[in-house]
Amino acid sequence: MSEKWITIKEVQLNNNCPECYNNSALHLTFKQKFIETRFYKSITSEVDHEIFCKNCNTIIYPVRWKKDIESVFEYHQKAFEPKKPSIKLKKTAWMIIAIISVLVIAGIVLTILSV
Repeated sequence: MSEKWITIKEVQLNNNCPECYNNSALHLTFKQKFIETRFYKSITSEVDHEIFCKNCNTIIYPVRWKKDIESVFEYHQKAFEPKKPSIKLKKTAWMIIAIISVLVIAGIVLTILSV
C-alpha cells in the first residue's frame, strides 16, 4: 500500500516571510491524501496545507504566522474545494469479484439441481 499527498492547489502569497522578510516568496499549498493498493486507488477526505518560503526554503508553521498571513490563509481555505473522496477498483479486484460471483452462482445452481 502506498500513500501519497497530491497537490490540489498552490497559491503564491504576497505576505512577508517571517523568517527572511522577503515579499512574494511564500507559497500556500493544499494537498489531499491518495492511497493506492493492489486492488484499488482512493482519494481520501484528508486534506493538509503548508506554507513554504521559496526564498529561504523554510516551512512556515502556524506558530510563526502573523495576523496578515493567518487572514490570507483563512480566505484561501474557505475558497479551497478538495476533490471528492472516491474509490476506483483495479483489474485485480474486478477479477476476484467475478470469480467469487461465478462460484456463488455455481453453488446455487448445484444446490437447485441436487434437490
